[in-house]
Amino acid sequence: LWQAALSTLNPNPTDSCPLYLNYATVAALPCRVSRHNSPSAAHFITRLVRTCLPPGAHRCIVMVCEQPEVFASACALARAFPLFTHRSGASRRLEKKTVTVEFFLVGQDNGPVEVSTLQCLTNATDGVRLAARIVDTPCNEMNTDTFLEEINKVGKELGIIPTIIRDEELKTRGFGGIYGVGKAALHPPALAVLSHTPDGATQTIAWVGKGIVYDTGGLSIKGKTTMPGMKRDCGGAAAVLGAFRAAIKQGFKDNLHAVFCLAENSVGPNATRPDDIHLLYSGKTVEINNTDAEGRLVLADGVSYACKDLGADIILDMATLTGAQGIATGKHHAAVLTNSAEWEAACVKAGRKCGDLVHPLVYCPELHFSEFTSAVADMKNSVADRDNSPSSCAGLFIASHIGFDWPGVWVHLDIAAPVHAGERATGFGVALLLALFGRASEDPLLNLVSPLGCEVDVEEGDVGRDSKRRRLV
Repeated sequence: LWQAALSTLNPNPTDSCPLYLNYATVAALPCRVSRHNSPSAAHFITRLVRTCLPPGAHRCIVMVCEQPEVFASACALARAFPLFTHRSGASRRLEKKTVTVEFFLVGQDNGPVEVSTLQCLTNATDGVRLAARIVDTPCNEMNTDTFLEEINKVGKELGIIPTIIRDEELKTRGFGGIYGVGKAALHPPALAVLSHTPDGATQTIAWVGKGIVYDTGGLSIKGKTTMPGMKRDCGGAAAVLGAFRAAIKQGFKDNLHAVFCLAENSVGPNATRPDDIHLLYSGKTVEINNTDAEGRLVLADGVSYACKDLGADIILDMATLTGAQGIATGKHHAAVLTNSAEWEAACVKAGRKCGDLVHPLVYCPELHFSEFTSAVADMKNSVADRDNSPSSCAGLFIASHIGFDWPGVWVHLDIAAPVHAGERATGFGVALLLALFGRASEDPLLNLVSPLGCEVDVEEGDVGRDSKRRRLV
């Protein structure tokens, strides 16, 4: 029966065959993928498991792959099993469903999987599912208060007390971006920080996540077809939380700060108006010409805080920032914008290794930043010409609040499209952060999937970067 099933498989790009009254299914992945895809064919793995896994309370998946594809394959499998549901049948189910995953390694390094590797996979996949659960949860449950509870829960598990700045304190301390976006909501906005500062750290890294728990568009309100799904606008912060939890559990060696910019972009008497001018934490003033361009405002405060207060050498912000991202790089590839050619290449390589795919945007502030020119403030918050690379421009707005001449590394990841597949969250971004910064971990599997070595080369034309700050050890 097994041989007969194998002989029927003709993957194009995938294929599957049920076995023995649908008690089992054998599925085949593509033998080759294009250079902009992951060799693990991670997206196909998730799709196959969702469509082909036989029913039942206790199920088993045997994943046959080569050793370098284990991490991406595990994260892809995790995406097929979301945690959040409010279906009434699920609450009445007495028997808990379990899924056992086994890896059968072929090719080189095909010995048994180490226990430490399995622990790394467990932490990574738990992070993916945590991020997806937060993104799937609607705002009547996942408001800013609830998100802070999730942050506190992770902090307690890791022995870290978060720093939290909320509501009127944001205003008095100069966080005009976060406060201005969230001040009209019932649940007040917040800046929260989880900080890991181990002995012997040689550099400081900040991950800054956009946590807009719901985006109505504010007074520049979205329409009835574009507002549904905006519970996912916290995807960047959710990914940062899931990745931070996994990274610390796997022995992150450098200073790592997770910065969460939390707000609900709501409508009310206290809502920000177009034409209002806000003073952001960077000290720069912003004329609001579109209240639906709110993510860049909260992130501007977040990266400024990472630079000024946390002393970060490397700042990475992750956000569901622009609908244009899905047009620029598609539904499966996040968009990366960075002041470093070497980190741009590293993001692309990390995406292929972990399955969270990434593709570059144009980085050219001297041609694009003029889109934000204001007659009465330092800048506007939305572009004059929406046909001029709007995803790049949106990222440049964030970078301008640490300065285009800042000597550190700045990386912006726009994950608006890949944060969900259909109506389900994917937990996108967790695997990418773990892979990109794998060299800062003690874990051998994360070291394997990381594209960055102990030292990096300065690219031609990438002048002005401080080589010490471009290391990832």
